Amino acid sequence: MEDQTPADTEETGQRVEELLAELRTRAGPEAAETAEELITCVVRLYGDGLERVMRITSDDSRLQARFVADPLVESLLLIHDLHPLDVPTRVRRALGRIGIGAELLEVGGDGTAVVRLAHGGTEADIEAAVLAAAPEVTGVRVAPPEPPLLQIGRRPATASPSTGR
Repeated sequence: MEDQTPADTEETGQRVEELLAELRTRAGPEAAETAEELITCVVRLYGDGLERVMRITSDDSRLQARFVADPLVESLLLIHDLHPLDVPTRVRRALGRIGIGAELLEVGGDGTAVVRLAHGGTEADIEAAVLAAAPEVTGVRVAPPEPPLLQIGRRPATASPSTGR
């Protein structure tokens, strides 16, 4: 079986939604409810299996790093709340991936990620990256840029009157 790209995975999710909508229309609400319950049970079953995999591999950080490096596996870990990395670490990784010099300042008690932009990028780029990496974040706030530091240097040496230099 070929590896699925994030686009393929997104298309599959959209197709599931389309099929459920079609069931609601064609077969009525009872059939749609049964289909939704079936999907919920299958997702729960896969989540339980994935939880066991993560528990079995919990002492192998290299293997878990490979899991989180794969976009499809990482998304499944997020869906099932099994991601081995904490929220700030995931947000920092996501900001590093988009390469716009953004810095995570904090994730507040209310779940809001506070990010400072160094250069480039938009708030929409930042928000999309943060929420994809950490869906449990409740919001993203972009902090104002820091004022530039005033740098004071030494004056160049001048000729001293006593030495003639």
